[in-house]
Amino acid sequence: MLNEHAKLLAVFKQTGEIVGRKKLQKLIYIAKKMNFPFFEKYQFHFYGPYSEELNLRMEEMCHLSFVEEVREKKAGYYQYRYTLSEQGDEFLNLSNYELPEEKGILNELNEQSAKFLELVSTILYFDDLPKEEVADKVYTLKAKQNYTETDLEEAYQFIDRLKASSQGQVS
Repeated sequence: MLNEHAKLLAVFKQTGEIVGRKKLQKLIYIAKKMNFPFFEKYQFHFYGPYSEELNLRMEEMCHLSFVEEVREKKAGYYQYRYTLSEQGDEFLNLSNYELPEEKGILNELNEQSAKFLELVSTILYFDDLPKEEVADKVYTLKAKQNYTETDLEEAYQFIDRLKASSQGQVS
């Protein structure tokens, strides 16, 4: 029953810390698109793919003290930092759950900015469309982000690298 919680705890154990709710949402979505065993349902929202299930699961894990959430005031908004707590680590050890990769894709995703992951996840959300239509969607839906053609090309190259990596690491 708590297997999905253990999967997320394993992400925190591997990455150490994830800064930002948006980044967490995008990291899990992109990992799911790279065939990681995440089953949260996503819909398109203001900042790209968003999962209410993931949001609720994170609230549960914070209430259970499995994940430490630190709220920091930034310029006009709050930012959240997430790390695995001691209780979360103990639960994870009891669950015997291990991620299907070792220090690769998830850490690479965590090293990217939330803005870049927003672009990558948006492209992946519309991956059934031709590139030109995806670009139109990005320029329309993400107009405030001011993404450029260069940004899109970098995102596509990043996605190709992730796909190549995931074929070798995720079963």
